[in-house]
Amino acid sequence: MTDMKWTRKDLIGLEDLSADEILFILDTAEEFKKVNERRVKKVPVLRGKTVINFFVEPSTRTRASFELAEQRLSADIVNMSASSSSLSKGETLLDTAKNIEALQVDIIVMRHAASGAHQFLAKNLRCGVINAGDGAHEHPTQGLLDIFTIRQKKKKIKGLNISIIGDILHSRVARSNIYALLKLGANVTIAGPPTLLPKQFEQIGVRVCDNLKDAVENADVVNLLRIQHERQRASYFPSIGEYASVYGINRESIKYVKRDALIMHPGPINRGVELESEFADGDQSVILEQVTNGLAVRMAVLYLVAGCLKTN
Repeated sequence: MTDMKWTRKDLIGLEDLSADEILFILDTAEEFKKVNERRVKKVPVLRGKTVINFFVEPSTRTRASFELAEQRLSADIVNMSASSSSLSKGETLLDTAKNIEALQVDIIVMRHAASGAHQFLAKNLRCGVINAGDGAHEHPTQGLLDIFTIRQKKKKIKGLNISIIGDILHSRVARSNIYALLKLGANVTIAGPPTLLPKQFEQIGVRVCDNLKDAVENADVVNLLRIQHERQRASYFPSIGEYASVYGINRESIKYVKRDALIMHPGPINRGVELESEFADGDQSVILEQVTNGLAVRMAVLYLVAGCLKTN
C-alpha cells in the first residue's frame, strides 16, 4: 500500500480521481477482503458513525452490498427510499438532504436518477456523500469492484486489453470503468450498436468498435452490459433477438473470446441476451466474484470517507 493519505470527504466519481487515489482504494479493499474471509467478519472502525442509505432510484445488489458493508464496519444504519421520504410530498432534494444532515448523520450513500445530484449535494453538505449511481453519469463503486476483480485475477491492470460491450450510451458503469482503466494504463475498447456508442470516448483514447469479433478477439477481459430500457426514450436497435445474435456472447461468438479471458457482468444479467447461461456460469465467468469483491470495495470507501470526516 502507498503512503498517501485519503483527503476526500466524498466519493462522487472516478473521473476526478488520480491513478494513485484509485490504487489506494483498491489496496485498502484488499485489507477488508481479508476481514470478510475471517470467522468473525466485523470490525469496529465505523462504531459511532451513522450512515443513511438514501436510494431515490431502485436498487437491489448495490443497496444490499452497502448495507452489509456498513454492518461489517459496525456503523449505525438508516435506510430510506424516495417513497418514504418527503421528496414524495414535493420537498427538494437539498432540503431533504439537509434535514438528514441535521440529524447528525455522518455519511449519505445515495442513488439518484439525475446525473450530477451527488456533486450538488456534496458542495452543500458537511457530511460525506457516496455515489451509489447517478443517472447515466457514474457508478464509482461498481467500477472499482470491477477493476479490483480484474487485478485480483490478472495480477495487473496496465497493458491489459479490456472490452466493454453493450449499452455504453446509458451506462454509468461503463463510464466509471473507462475513466479508471485508462488512468491505470489499460487499453479499453467499447462495442455495441452504433446508436449506443458515444463517439466522444475516442477523444480520450478509447477504441470504438461496432463489430463484436474485432472487439473481443484480443481481449483479456470482456465486460458485458445489459440493455437499459428504463433509461431509453427511443428504440436504438431493431429487436432484442437481433441484439443477442450480433452482440451477445453465445456458442457462436464465444469462439472469438480467448480461453483465458475473464467474462464479467455488473448485473442484473439478461440471460440469453447479452450472455448465454452456460457462459455466465462457466469457468471464465467472474460475475459472482465481482459481487463478493464489491463488499470489500464498499467497506474500503466507507472507511476512507469516514476517516476524512474526522479532520473536516
